[in-house]
Amino acid sequence: MYAFESRVRFSEIDTSERLTLPALVNYFQDCSIFQSEELGLGIDSLKEKKRAWVLTAWQIEVERYPRIGEWIRTGTWATGFEGAFGHRNFQMTDKDGKTVAWANSLWVFMDIGRGRPVKPSEEDIGAYAPEPPLKKEFASRKILLPKESTEGKPFPVLKCQIDTNDHVNNCQYIQMALEILPEYARAEKIRAEYKKSAVAGDWIAPRTSVEADRTVVELCSTEDGKPFAVVEFK
Repeated sequence: MYAFESRVRFSEIDTSERLTLPALVNYFQDCSIFQSEELGLGIDSLKEKKRAWVLTAWQIEVERYPRIGEWIRTGTWATGFEGAFGHRNFQMTDKDGKTVAWANSLWVFMDIGRGRPVKPSEEDIGAYAPEPPLKKEFASRKILLPKESTEGKPFPVLKCQIDTNDHVNNCQYIQMALEILPEYARAEKIRAEYKKSAVAGDWIAPRTSVEADRTVVELCSTEDGKPFAVVEFK
């Protein structure tokens, strides 16, 4: 496992003085980036090869949202590789070693030049040394789309939402969903499925569905109506 310690910052909390969901997601995402950088397999290394690891699905479960100033430890490890796909777990714990939140994720190795998945070489993945996954119940990476939904007002992709791969950062889709449904800011179970990358200049049309046991936000292209990403809250 790769891990780093930190304290919950003022810039990462909301009016409740607790870590926000997007900030928690960023801790997980940053942790995986830190590991890759330390292994010499980071952003610049991948860019030279015209390769990138692209997140296709999250399953995040939160036990509690830590408070401002609280010490936390965020860890991540690869759990296996299959073809072009890589599986990775995350865990955030408090100063007593108790789990604050955990996540399961699926990534795909992409040939950026050709825009398609490619199987990573041993050089690309060997240093990650897969470890056993968390003993949790993992959901399917596919989120079942609701039969009926309510359309919302379209909004543009902002430049500040773009990452080093020139598309909308993974966490930003969750942030978008929370802007539509702020009552889920303290959701305990969150899933996100990424279907295609939105870029600067795109417009997103949200569709929302509230069901008995879940709420789903589809963030769709205004051009073809297909989802860029789907976010599920419980």
